[in-house]
Amino acid sequence: MSASGTLTTETPAALLRDRSRGRRLDPAVEWGLAGLAAFILVLIAFFFVRLLIEAWPAFQHEGLLQFVFGADWVPSQGQFGALPLLFGTLVTSAVALLIGVPVAIATALYITELAPTRARQPLTVLVELLAAVPSVVYGLWGIFFLAPKLQPAEQWFSDTFSFLPWMGGVVSIPNYFIAGLILAVMILPIVSAISREVLATVPTDHREAALALGATRWEAIRISVLPYARPGIAGASMLGLGRALGETIAVTIVIGNAADIGKTIFSQGYSLAAVIANEFGEAASDPTHRASLIAAGLLLFVFTLIVNAIARYFVNRAQVGRRAGVPAGMAG
Repeated sequence: MSASGTLTTETPAALLRDRSRGRRLDPAVEWGLAGLAAFILVLIAFFFVRLLIEAWPAFQHEGLLQFVFGADWVPSQGQFGALPLLFGTLVTSAVALLIGVPVAIATALYITELAPTRARQPLTVLVELLAAVPSVVYGLWGIFFLAPKLQPAEQWFSDTFSFLPWMGGVVSIPNYFIAGLILAVMILPIVSAISREVLATVPTDHREAALALGATRWEAIRISVLPYARPGIAGASMLGLGRALGETIAVTIVIGNAADIGKTIFSQGYSLAAVIANEFGEAASDPTHRASLIAAGLLLFVFTLIVNAIARYFVNRAQVGRRAGVPAGMAG
């Protein structure tokens, strides 16, 4: 349409010129995007190599296996065994997954399948607001409010189920469980948002077919929605695990910062991210201590990459299942 408002038609020659220009630009755009993707990979490789170089003195001092599996982290005595830190990181992340993922999936199911249409958007915004809260606020809330309020219940649980492994004894106010509970709240918006998007992609025909066969609403969700969305939900859980593994400030406040392998889930502990945040300032005068903290960061970096790779595998598996036209839970 021209400036005067009349319709204009392009000549075939002009159309051919536009198409030719577009074909010339396509390779440039393709190479530009490929270059950006390669740059990200190069950046990750640079981070890994740089961390490895900086951490090498610690591996020389302790030995790689001794550093990873050593049980003593005592900088004043030159002992740097990261097993208590690794143990605390994995325990708190596991507690976060066990508590946070079911709640996140239930929230996503309610919003996408059961909530009234008018309530869906406000509920979505309310859940996503949890991601906007600074981690230090979660930590302070956990140590000053949540931990004291839950201590009587934790003590009752510890005494009642003391016959179970990793139970019993006196409950410490900063402990693994409180750290895991705080992490569960922090990963909830991430897992819920991704799960909600995955559930929204389930074809309507799957639900309608189940309902037409006489299934109840819950049965339709269980036999048609969840199997299709299972790989995507698993990928969302892995991304939540990556978030939990790398959390620093909130965990530092509520875990207790004790470089020991706790005897119960209600014992104080430490994590890889927390020890880096706590000790990096004072490690400037000790090269071995500094290298050991960087080695702890390298260990955390490798674990995070592994978790994200697993998440990507599940997401790709879900996409392959959808392209094949079968429920993703049955793909592969």
